[in-house]
Amino acid sequence: MCGIVGYVGERDALPILLEGLKRLEYRGYDSSGVALPVRGRLKVHKKAGKIREMERTLPQGLSGTSGIAHTRWATHGAPTDLNAHPHVSNDGRIAVVHNGIIENYAALKTMLQQDGCVFASETDTEVFAHLIAKFYRDDLESAVRNAIHYIKGTYGIAVVASDRPDEVVCARNGSPIVLGIGEKEMFVASDVTAIIAHTQQVIYLADGDVAVLHADSYRTTNADAERVDKDVQEVDWRIEEIEKGDFPHFMLKEIHEQRESIERCFRGRVIPEFGTTRLGGLNLDRREFFDIQRLKMLACGTSFHAALVASYLFENLARVPCQVEVASEFRYKNPIIDKNTLYFAISQSGETADTLAALREIQRKGGRVLGVVNVVGSTIARESDGGIYIRSGPEIAVASTKAFTSQIVALFLFAVNIGRMRDMSPALGRHLVEELAAIPGKVGLILERAGEVERLARKYLDSRYVLFLGRGVSYPVALEGALKLKEISYIHAEGLPAAEMKHGPIALINEETPVVFVAPRDELFEKTLSNMEEVRARKGRILAITNEHPTDRRVEALAEDVIYVPDTHEALSPLLTVIPLQLFSYHAAVRLGRDVDQPRNLAKSVTVE
Repeated sequence: MCGIVGYVGERDALPILLEGLKRLEYRGYDSSGVALPVRGRLKVHKKAGKIREMERTLPQGLSGTSGIAHTRWATHGAPTDLNAHPHVSNDGRIAVVHNGIIENYAALKTMLQQDGCVFASETDTEVFAHLIAKFYRDDLESAVRNAIHYIKGTYGIAVVASDRPDEVVCARNGSPIVLGIGEKEMFVASDVTAIIAHTQQVIYLADGDVAVLHADSYRTTNADAERVDKDVQEVDWRIEEIEKGDFPHFMLKEIHEQRESIERCFRGRVIPEFGTTRLGGLNLDRREFFDIQRLKMLACGTSFHAALVASYLFENLARVPCQVEVASEFRYKNPIIDKNTLYFAISQSGETADTLAALREIQRKGGRVLGVVNVVGSTIARESDGGIYIRSGPEIAVASTKAFTSQIVALFLFAVNIGRMRDMSPALGRHLVEELAAIPGKVGLILERAGEVERLARKYLDSRYVLFLGRGVSYPVALEGALKLKEISYIHAEGLPAAEMKHGPIALINEETPVVFVAPRDELFEKTLSNMEEVRARKGRILAITNEHPTDRRVEALAEDVIYVPDTHEALSPLLTVIPLQLFSYHAAVRLGRDVDQPRNLAKSVTVE
C-alpha cells in the first residue's frame, strides 16, 4: 500500500500521474515511483522519501500517453529506492503497482526463483510482476488473470506492458480501486481524490473484478471473466474541498470545518415537531426496529472512540443494550452472531480492512450489518445491509477530526430514532433535536477562542507524558484526545476513565505530569471533581475542559488551566469537548515541528491487517 494512480489517453501522462500522487500524499507514504511505456520500453523511475525527491530526480524528456504511479507505505521491506513501486519483471516488459499484502508471496517467490527469476527487492509485490510476465503472451488481461489465480491475500493493482502503450489493466481484491471516465481518456486510482481534478464520473470495482482501460473505452469483468456493466457514479464534491485554501494544514482546516460538517450530517434528517429523526438507507422496516434487542458496533481507532460515545447514547437515550468491540479482534473470537442483534461497521474511509473483515464474518453467519461511513461507493457502503453516510466531506489529514464528530451525530440520530419508537418521550426528543441544531453555532464559539488553546499547547510542550481522564460519555473523548496527541505530536499520552486512575496510573502522577480532565457539568461532574482532588493532592498539573458557571468556581480552584465550552445536553457534550483537544494536539505538533498532516508511520486508510 498506499496510493495508486494510472492514466491512458491522448495527453502527456507524467504530469497527470505526479499530480495524482500529490493528491494522495495525505494517506501517508515513504517512497514513490512512476512507470511509462515509451517506444516499446518501460521507463521507470522511483525514489525513497517524499514525492518531491522523486520528481526532482526525474530523467529529462520522460513522457508518454499512458502510465502508472504509486506512493508506498512499507510493509514488506524497508522504504528504499529498490523497494519502491512500480516493480518490473526481469524481461522489462511488465510493470505493476500494488496495494495490499500477498500472504503466500514467500512460496511464490521460491517457485519463481526456481524458474530463473531474479528478485531486485524485498517486497511481496515483485511477485506480481514476475507472475504476470510468466503468463504474458501479448494478452495483458489474460496474463493478469492467470497471475491472480495464484495469489492469496489482498490486492489493488494497476499494470502496464512495454509493448501495449494504449492499455492499462487493473484488478481488485480487498483493496480499493476506482476508475475515472474522461473524454477520450481513462484514469485508475486507489482513491477518487487522485483523479477528481479530471473527472467526476467514476466506477468502483468490486472484489474479483478486472478492468481493461483504453483511451476511448473500458471493459469490466468479474472473477469468472464474465463481462459486467458497472454503475457510473457522480462524485458529489468539488476539488476545492481537497485543497487547503488559506489554512497552513489540512488538519486545521478540517477542525474548522466541523461547524459545517456537523450541520450537514443532520440537515434534512430531523423532524423537530415530533422530536425524532428520519434516516434513509437503513433498509429496516418498523417491525425490524422493534425486533432489535441489542446493538453491537465494530470499529478501529478514532471510529472506535465514536462508537464508544454512541454506546452511551443507545443505552441512556434508547434503552437498548450496546457493546463496542475493536474490529481487528472481533473476527478471531469465532464470534456468536445473534439474529436479534443489529451490528454496525463504522469507518471513515469505508475501506478499513479489519472492519470490513468483521462485517463479512457477521454476514457469513447470518447477521445484519449497517455501515456508518463517509466515502460514498466505498466497500463497506456497498457490502453492508444498509447504513448512514456521515456527510463530513473529504477528510485529507491522516488524523481524523471532522469524521469523528460526524460519526457521533449520525449515531445520535439513530439513537433518537429508535428511542422515540420505544420509551423516549416526545418532549425529550424535541429537546434533543433542538440541542443538536444549536451545536454548529456552539462549535463556532469554541473556534473563535482557538488562540487560548494554542497558548496552552505551548505551555505543555515539554511534557513527556500526558494523561487524559473523563467519566461517562467523556471517557471516549479522553481516549480520542490522547490518540490525537500521540498521533501527531509523538508525545506519549493515555486516556482512561477517571475513576480507573487510582487502580494503577495514579503512580505516574507528580508535579511534572499534565492531566487533562474532560469535565462537562453533567450528572458525573461531582465525581470528576473528586478525581481532580486526587490529582491535585499528588501535585499533578490539571488542565480542565468544562462549562463556565457564574458562581461555582471549584474547577478553577483545582485546575492550573481551564478551557470553557458552551453548555449542551450531556449526550451531545462530546461534540464540543473534543474540539479543544483537537486544537491542543494540532498546535503542540506544529510547535514541535511535526509533519501534522502526514505523521510518521501512519496511513489514512488502513487497508491491510
